[in-house]
Amino acid sequence: MDPLSLPKLKQHNSLSNIIAIFLSTMAMLSKNLHSTSTPLQLLLVLLSLQRLFLFQQWNWNPIFHLLLLFCFFLVYVLRVGALALKPPSVYLVDFSCFKPPSTCQLPLSRFIQHASSIISFDSQSVEFMAKIVASSGLSEQTYLPPALLSSPPKTHQREYIKEAEMILLPLMDDLLTKAKLSPRDIDILVIHCSAFCPSPSLSSIIVNKYSMRSDVKSFNLSGMGCSAVAIGIDLAQNLLKTNNNCYAIVISTEILSAGWYSGHERSKLLINCLFRMGSAALLLTNRKEASKTSKYRLIRTLRTQTAFDDKAYLTAIREEDDDGKLGVTIDKGLLPAAGELLRSHMTILGLKILPLTEKLKHVVSVIRKKFKDKEGEIYMPSFKTAIQHFCLPTSGRALIGEIAKGLNLDGRDVEASLMTLHRFGNQSSSSMWYELAYMEAKERVKKGDKVLMLGMGTGPKCCSCVWECVRPIAGDSNKNNPWRDCIHLYPIEAVSSISQT
Repeated sequence: MDPLSLPKLKQHNSLSNIIAIFLSTMAMLSKNLHSTSTPLQLLLVLLSLQRLFLFQQWNWNPIFHLLLLFCFFLVYVLRVGALALKPPSVYLVDFSCFKPPSTCQLPLSRFIQHASSIISFDSQSVEFMAKIVASSGLSEQTYLPPALLSSPPKTHQREYIKEAEMILLPLMDDLLTKAKLSPRDIDILVIHCSAFCPSPSLSSIIVNKYSMRSDVKSFNLSGMGCSAVAIGIDLAQNLLKTNNNCYAIVISTEILSAGWYSGHERSKLLINCLFRMGSAALLLTNRKEASKTSKYRLIRTLRTQTAFDDKAYLTAIREEDDDGKLGVTIDKGLLPAAGELLRSHMTILGLKILPLTEKLKHVVSVIRKKFKDKEGEIYMPSFKTAIQHFCLPTSGRALIGEIAKGLNLDGRDVEASLMTLHRFGNQSSSSMWYELAYMEAKERVKKGDKVLMLGMGTGPKCCSCVWECVRPIAGDSNKNNPWRDCIHLYPIEAVSSISQT
């Protein structure tokens, strides 16, 4: 510290000297102390200030030493108090992805044959769906639930419950086994499913099946679309901020038999072509000891939406057709609306996570274009300077390509997204966890790496989560990983090129 940083004072000024010393000392302590300072560091700062007093020849009056001790004590108490009030970190202990049985696999030939046998579909509808599936980037190994493989498809309440239990119960078992926890250890339960909202709710079904505690905080979300899991994580995070030493489970799933469309409108038939079985469950906690055993730490969540705009709001909406059949209408304006939403969302996220150098480059390029070089290009900040891995929406190759173009991502950055779309199809909001599982199976995620999960759903809304890997996880790559029996076959070059999207 610079001895001249405090003003030279005359000995005969008493009150003004004390006030000046108090303010200057507080400022100096605040500048040099922080919440993680050790007692030794605090003592060194105190001794430095005492030597400063001797240099300034203030040692003749004991009041200055008492004032120094008081300032030190006050700043220390405030810093420790701020640390105590800081919300605990939220950790991802582990996650599980549901892998359907092979009997649910649906090759393209079987899909066409099955669709042709359904009386409600005419030849034009079957031809249209076959064309969409063939060009969608889906493999021959995606899955549909047994209810939809029946002829005709079984689309009633009892089958919806069967499908839910078929997915959710093995998923919960796997997650609890991985974490070595009992269902009664869980304090918070959040489940999302867009198309199916039974009564009792899906969360109540889980509480009942596993005889969970009477005080478990359970929540059931619906209608949130492909961004739901990020919304569920945000909800769980807020609950963990106000409840100490808790475990929270967040589950994202879709009951496809409840969303099946049996009419002729092409804008509604797209859902039948792209969505496939899948579900993910993740275990979150705010326990301090979890920092050493968990896989990831939650760095940031962000939610934005454009539901206030009528044109954007109507780009994806569930409604009845002219024959009274319920389905989700996908409007042609969905991609432009998604592009605008993504642009505004990433602008806000960039301000929060990008390094200062990237922000300055962007600002300088904007100023240069406005005042000097009218034809110059504006520098687009690179999110790869802050993020090492990207989990993008698997709503289709076109959307993945547009996002990659907007964020300046290359083929390796979107490989996990394209391979997940190919192997498992669009699994709504749970797809991003199959993408992370792909990266883990490839042993690409290293300690200290940041992972961005980006979800876009109906509304429209955009939600993102940023995670930091807190321990090596290479050894866990094949532990009930949905890719464990086929990861050696990927990436597939024929579907890995962004230029084809």
